[in-house]
Amino acid sequence: MESERALERMSRPELVHLEALLGPDATLCRRALTGETGVALPPFTDHHVHLHLIDERALATHGIAGVVDLGGDPDSLARRSATGLPRVSFAGAFLAAPGGYPVGRSWAPATITREVRSASRAPGDHAGAATAVDEQAECGASVIKVALNADAGPVFDAEVLGAIVAAAAARGLPVVAHAQGAGMVEASLDAGVAALAHTPFTTELPDAVIERAARSQAWISTLAIHRGRAHDAAVDNLRRFAAAGGRVLYGTDLGNGDLPVGVNADELAGLHSAGVRGAALVAALTDPWPGADPGVDAGAVGTFVAGDPPSAVDDLARWLAGATVVTAEELVHDDG
Repeated sequence: MESERALERMSRPELVHLEALLGPDATLCRRALTGETGVALPPFTDHHVHLHLIDERALATHGIAGVVDLGGDPDSLARRSATGLPRVSFAGAFLAAPGGYPVGRSWAPATITREVRSASRAPGDHAGAATAVDEQAECGASVIKVALNADAGPVFDAEVLGAIVAAAAARGLPVVAHAQGAGMVEASLDAGVAALAHTPFTTELPDAVIERAARSQAWISTLAIHRGRAHDAAVDNLRRFAAAGGRVLYGTDLGNGDLPVGVNADELAGLHSAGVRGAALVAALTDPWPGADPGVDAGAVGTFVAGDPPSAVDDLARWLAGATVVTAEELVHDDG
């Protein structure tokens, strides 16, 4: 059956082009009620948002079915309904060194930060690494976030950072880091941090560091929040990371400045300029991180992009920015 299906697809050039451009999960379709034609894709996720800083109601209308909140009030996030859109995975509070970023920032109320003062793994040590991790895990966190911003205050030493990573691993949770400033990417790698919340942007990293990161980390893009030299450095780092086989995740840091609520065409264009193009760009949008399974039930909802797919990969970013979330039952597929 599969071989017959493959032959049928090969006999239709538009389907061959579709798969080459968007990957094997893309199908031509129409909306059952309106008859509008377009392309169906798996649900899109923004892997870096701050829900307390945005109006999330527009996310689904503009193509985002799932989000990963990387810094919010764990108690509030724990009370969210498991149904409805967007589907939410979260880190809970930032774990920060005493007085470190983002403690005291106007956008970061005390409920979204936890200052970790020791490497203690004792459950009763309220300033210890294990207690901070346990709190986020008990609230339902899917990932633990640490702040390693040496440009904005104190950061964890290797002992405390290692204790946080170990406590998270004991809970089956990966750790994601905001790594900014000299030596912070290297520190994250030494500690076994699984992902970076931002593509490194303060300097162009040595190839050896990039290659090491590509073997063990995922990087969330967040290119569109930068301008000038920071943007150029981030694009260059991501280009080499992706070329080395690194796992790239679409994410915008939504809530940081004036960013569109929904699929961000500028973020997609930045990824494209970093060599994350075509099917790789769709993969960055649909990656299930931080879980092994999609955070959004792909059987219940999907992505619809109206109109014919572009003929050239260079036009893909703007076309994808027209995506919307639809129920799966609304789409009639024509996949050959």
